[in-house]
Amino acid sequence: MALQQRGLRAVVADGMRPPIDKACGEGLMPASVSALEALGVHIPPERARRFVGVGFNENGRRGEGDFSNGYGLAIRRTVLHAEMVERAEQCGVAFRWGAPVTELRLDGITAGTEHLRARWIVGADGSRSLVRGWAHLEHSSRYHPRYAFRRHYRIAPWSARMEVYWGPLGQAYVTPLGPEEVCVAVLSRHPRLRLDAALLAFPELRAKIADALPISVERGAVTSMHSLRRVWRDNVALVGDASGGVDAITGEGLGLSFRQADALATAIHHGDLRIYQQQHRRLAKVPSLTSRLLLLMDSHPSLRRRALRALTDRNLFHRLLAVYTGPASARDLLGAGMRLGLKLLESGA
Repeated sequence: MALQQRGLRAVVADGMRPPIDKACGEGLMPASVSALEALGVHIPPERARRFVGVGFNENGRRGEGDFSNGYGLAIRRTVLHAEMVERAEQCGVAFRWGAPVTELRLDGITAGTEHLRARWIVGADGSRSLVRGWAHLEHSSRYHPRYAFRRHYRIAPWSARMEVYWGPLGQAYVTPLGPEEVCVAVLSRHPRLRLDAALLAFPELRAKIADALPISVERGAVTSMHSLRRVWRDNVALVGDASGGVDAITGEGLGLSFRQADALATAIHHGDLRIYQQQHRRLAKVPSLTSRLLLLMDSHPSLRRRALRALTDRNLFHRLLAVYTGPASARDLLGAGMRLGLKLLESGA
């Protein structure tokens, strides 16, 4: 869509067929919603549900904050994919569904039985990207996988916010998808930990959904913090999880890929992928920092307890969300960080 907006012709080849599902928390943060709308994708109100902020919970302690800039959007992954495909087709994007890419050449790709000639080639094929290997764009040494499992339940949401429950095994996320539907996802470092067993570590959440009817099968995915030394070589560039990723704990994976797509389209329009390399690093800074800080809370229970005590200050939580989800100056970032640091010191006293 970003390429078509700049007058270039885009062809997408994919071995699967729409709508394509993936286990995720199914919540878009305000900046992600804005990035999606900049691509021309406007989700009809009846196809999604807005949420106003984020709530953190652990052992009866709760901190919550609301967005000061825009709104979050809870939407089924299959619905989001269908809406994006429809918009892309309107833009003139050509699709080759059910055509797995099996070969990369300087002048294009082999997709199914067809050879597609292309001036530029974009690998958007996920964290285990084949295009990345074919282009000899290797991982850096930083790779920290975690494992997510997701299921939907028929129950009225009990909050207008995305809820995050913290526990000894990881985090559980609850996204209010509709009047009678929530998405529950669990993230942990344990590849064999399934959702039913994980919920035993979140008694407050388990009590809320105890009698709720599951309305989807359990689905799993891998999430990770990983980065690349380079995200392009010759006429090949990587975008989304293929180009590196942040842990799903940030809720920024999709939004980051939307913003990367726009930056990559600009670089291709100017015929210089070095522009994309610079913008890719810039775009990843705040999500990567946030991911590392939240994973630090996950790894250190005493720090997490102190942080959650600090975040019961609603004004502080609200301020941190404003910095994270909206345009923030260096002064805003410094001020929020200093205030959180003081609260942490107070809570440890």
